[in-house]
Amino acid sequence: MKVENEAKFETPYTRPEKLKRLGWEITWNLLYRPFPKWMLNGWKHFLLRRFGCKIADNAYVHPSARIFMPWNLELKAHACIAGGVDCYNPARITLGANVTVSKRAFLCTASHNISSPRHEQIEKPIVIGDRAWVAAEACVGPGVTIGEGAVVGARAAVFKDVEPWTVVGGNPAKFLKKRVIKEG
Repeated sequence: MKVENEAKFETPYTRPEKLKRLGWEITWNLLYRPFPKWMLNGWKHFLLRRFGCKIADNAYVHPSARIFMPWNLELKAHACIAGGVDCYNPARITLGANVTVSKRAFLCTASHNISSPRHEQIEKPIVIGDRAWVAAEACVGPGVTIGEGAVVGARAAVFKDVEPWTVVGGNPAKFLKKRVIKEG
């Protein structure tokens, strides 16, 4: 299909925001990533907070994770972003208390308008409720809310909200079962 009025793609980021991102990338790579996961957590929180991240003192971001815009990230008590996680967050990502995002998961708050000749970027926040778990290599798309206690199975692709206390899996993710916590 031919596009009648082709338009040049425009970046949604201003020059000051690009400079802020550059400052963050330099800080992340030189002052955060080199330290092992068990070392200098207070220092790492300080750096994240300097760039606008809202992070609880006992939350954790692994040094091999990628945070695109820390000023659009919030981690509540005991929230954890594991190694290799990619947080592409032009819009806000909020992780509730006791949330785990496992290795190499992808949290993506942006896409593009495929119906527009300009193909402009569309941004929608991601919210992950308390006690939820996003398993290894799962993908969570823009505008998704994962309910309290929900589990997103390994390698699942989630593009719609996930109900609280449910388990979803597959691509696209589908309901598998209710999550029941058994007292030990």
